Amino acid sequence: MSGHSKWSTIKRKKGAADAARGKVFTRVIKEITVAARMGGGDLDGNPRLRTAVANAKAQNMPKDNIERAIKKGTGELEGVSYEEILYEGYGPGGVAIMVETLTDNKNRTVSDVRYVFNKYHGSLGTTNSVAYMFAKKGLITLLKEDVDEERLMEVALEAGAEDIRDEDDIYEVVTKSGDLETVREALVSAGLTPESAELARIPSTTVALDEKQASSLIRLLEGFEDCDDVQNVWSNADLPEGFEEED
Repeated sequence: MSGHSKWSTIKRKKGAADAARGKVFTRVIKEITVAARMGGGDLDGNPRLRTAVANAKAQNMPKDNIERAIKKGTGELEGVSYEEILYEGYGPGGVAIMVETLTDNKNRTVSDVRYVFNKYHGSLGTTNSVAYMFAKKGLITLLKEDVDEERLMEVALEAGAEDIRDEDDIYEVVTKSGDLETVREALVSAGLTPESAELARIPSTTVALDEKQASSLIRLLEGFEDCDDVQNVWSNADLPEGFEEED
């Protein structure tokens, strides 16, 4: 299982998403705003915005909040202008880490990111120090209890998915980055409701960690979860089997 998959499972089992609902809303609103600014407010013509709005609805975000975020992105309402900045670095055991941020203050964000790396035995790297290890893909997750595997494979592959992975209590559907929304919509139309859909950074190789290193990595990832400007964190960690139950 990929490090990201296990990290997602750990967060879900701990109930982190529910405990941090306000922060989840903030991140989704930022993504909607940036998507609307970059591609316009028309959902039909902006796949990134459609995905962001679908994720917002999955989090039960009120319709008014979604509409305000879109209007701030298109300039119809006054709002903060966010910039996308990607940070690269290393974690325990030499794990490669990619940190995606949306910020209105670059100095604050780089300071926060560097602080988390240093505090949890990692280090901030230079541009392209680890990016070459990751490919940008579409990643759709579905809870196993909600879907039939054969039906999922049939619909996803027919819609253009590259791979379907069995990861603990979820299925992961991997797509080309440009096919994410097409595959997500095909699944929804077939009655297969995703838990999440996003553009992910999938590692080409992984680094196996022992339990001590894995525990340190989780603390590092949790540190980034507490940063307001961080949207997503990706690593090429291979966590020990059964680690999520023991942590």
